[in-house]
Amino acid sequence: MTDLDASAASDPLARQARALIESPAPPAEACLALARDLYQAHRFGEGERLTARAVAAHPGARDLWNIRGVFLRMLRRPREALAALDEAVRLDPGFTGGMVNRGNVLLDLADGQAALAQFTRLLDLDPHGPMPRTLVGRALLRLGRADEAVARFREAVSLKADYAEAWLDLIGALNHLKRFDEVESALNDALLANPGNGKLLEGKALMLRVSGQTKRAETFLRDMLAHLPAAAWVHFHLGNLLTEIATEEAIGHLRRADQLEPNRLDHMMVLLQALERSQGGDEGERLDEAHALALRVRAHSGLNAAQTALLRDVFVRVSAFADLESLGSFEALGRSWAEGGLHNALLRQMGQATTPARVRELVEQHRIWGRAAEALTARAPIRRPAPRAADGRVRLGIMSSDLRDHPVGYFALPLLEHIDRSRFEVFVYSYYRGPADAVQSRVQALADRFYLWPEIAARDAAQRIADDQLDLLIELGGSTYMNKLEVMAYRPAPLQASWLGYPHSSGLTSIDHYICDTHNAPTDPALLIEQPLVMSGSWIAMSPALVARAPQPSGEPPERRKGHLTYGTANNPHKFTADLLAAWARITAATPGAHFAFIRPEAGSRVFRRNVESAFAAQGVSADRIDWHVTRGGHMAAYEEIDISLDTFPLTGGTTTVESLLMGVPVVSLAGEAVFERLSRSILINAGLGDLCTTSIADYEACALRLAGDFQRRLSLRETLRATLEASPLGQTEAFARGFYDMIYRSVRPEAD
Repeated sequence: MTDLDASAASDPLARQARALIESPAPPAEACLALARDLYQAHRFGEGERLTARAVAAHPGARDLWNIRGVFLRMLRRPREALAALDEAVRLDPGFTGGMVNRGNVLLDLADGQAALAQFTRLLDLDPHGPMPRTLVGRALLRLGRADEAVARFREAVSLKADYAEAWLDLIGALNHLKRFDEVESALNDALLANPGNGKLLEGKALMLRVSGQTKRAETFLRDMLAHLPAAAWVHFHLGNLLTEIATEEAIGHLRRADQLEPNRLDHMMVLLQALERSQGGDEGERLDEAHALALRVRAHSGLNAAQTALLRDVFVRVSAFADLESLGSFEALGRSWAEGGLHNALLRQMGQATTPARVRELVEQHRIWGRAAEALTARAPIRRPAPRAADGRVRLGIMSSDLRDHPVGYFALPLLEHIDRSRFEVFVYSYYRGPADAVQSRVQALADRFYLWPEIAARDAAQRIADDQLDLLIELGGSTYMNKLEVMAYRPAPLQASWLGYPHSSGLTSIDHYICDTHNAPTDPALLIEQPLVMSGSWIAMSPALVARAPQPSGEPPERRKGHLTYGTANNPHKFTADLLAAWARITAATPGAHFAFIRPEAGSRVFRRNVESAFAAQGVSADRIDWHVTRGGHMAAYEEIDISLDTFPLTGGTTTVESLLMGVPVVSLAGEAVFERLSRSILINAGLGDLCTTSIADYEACALRLAGDFQRRLSLRETLRATLEASPLGQTEAFARGFYDMIYRSVRPEAD
């Protein structure tokens, strides 16, 4: 059943559309009138289907071809849109509406030259018209001819002072040129000519934000709120401004904007992001609200890559796998994110790389992103400084915004606490925007040089790093929050490597090496774009600061206290799949009386609980055997409630695996081919627990059940595992650092071997 069929009974527009589509001879005027109504209602998919039938019945109707082109444009099908608009203009070569829409599609296709020719033709037809000048200006701006665009926009507003759209284009072009004084002056002139114009007032709020005048923007918006309490744009921009500094107030304003103008996609997306990212408090309730909103957003046609990525984030967090599948295939979604420059969206692709074909497709998706990033940087390369005089020491750069109270910070500390200063000079680069904490202060004190650049552009950062004349630069963050992976595309150092923060190739050929160990190196070289630099022992070590964060385990298995065994996980649900939940449920069902514990903030979400309970019920596990520990940040104590941690797959745990072992709780894992499938494997082998790492789902389940039946082993592990871990390669930080620096020195100075 189509969406038209489902809604026709209660929806007049759907009923009319269905009648016209099924009519043997739908009247052209009726089709056009309904198409316009559907466009106003943002029902682009239905409009496209209606106009497909309409132009088939009336192939000579230029207006039907024109509005069909508009619908196709809204659905992000620009080639088809252009074909429809070509037909409209062919039918009537003087049809200005069709020419305008055709030029806009050419801009969508990044064909600025063709768009300029189309809009110049309009200007020839109407040499004194302000609108053609504005359109020509837009094409010039797309072609990088911003100064010429400004001149055209100024001509348009001089011809028609109350032409708000032209004023907005002028302001946008001046913003692009960072001529902020002129922006404010233009806004004031525009508002004098168009007093109270909502779009121009909104433009002023945007100008203040873009130019970094956050306090002025907030003051202006609060003043507007007093005068225009029912203006959705005021609530929207105030909420957007406050998302990182006053989350609850921000969400309140964003909700109000959505109420005032329902189904405004831009408003919905910012509210959705705020709900999904907010932490603490009633996080589960906000996640449920986000899921409901995501379903509303999904009903919109033509969602872009950033929008589908955010929907995916919501759906995976609540284990709504059917909703996730409705967004598109693994290949189509991943490639759209890569082509859209959304490298951070690829991290959560790893959790869904459930087949060998998907694992290899994921490599290609990273390559797609990398090719685009390197092409962009090639258009504006950095300056290469002259080679520095040899002083004997290697200049090593470490780049990450996570060298703070963050897992990356704790695992990187051993390198900084044991710098081989006889051979190395260590430079640290961070883009972190928050206040310094104890870990960051420690890093700053240990590094030879520490740079904090919270607002710097990627190219400027690359140039400054290049000016430091490093021998090797290691990035530790990938594209995670506040990191700048694209800096590596400029190749600010002659040798570059990735380590620790992102368990996959970045996609950049400008990164020469990926640092791993013999246990998590991929089984197939094709699964790494970089050349591996392989540690002989563990690729990570636990800093004493990380160990100190973990409370001392009691040594008593919860099974003894509770009378039943408890499996559990503290892993992020973005690593969950339907197959994973089914395996966990089968293991629980096969262990008499066993429970399964979820130690996550998502455990407060009704939608998450419902989906998990449904998956477990399908394997015969009732809801009363699932334990929910709703926590964020205080999860370590909850390990006292579980006997065995069951790892996620294909994307395994890393930090969570170490934390579980520190608390005396053994981890059963399943290893695959790629690095992200082998993180726990490295940890378990280095901890002397290699037998708990399996290679198939059947073996994974059998291993968990064997361990469940071996109470004495689990009791011994509960009592001794932390000490064992500290004595293992994972706990020998000085030896780890020595091996790491030896490996780096050999890669930079191979002649020293």
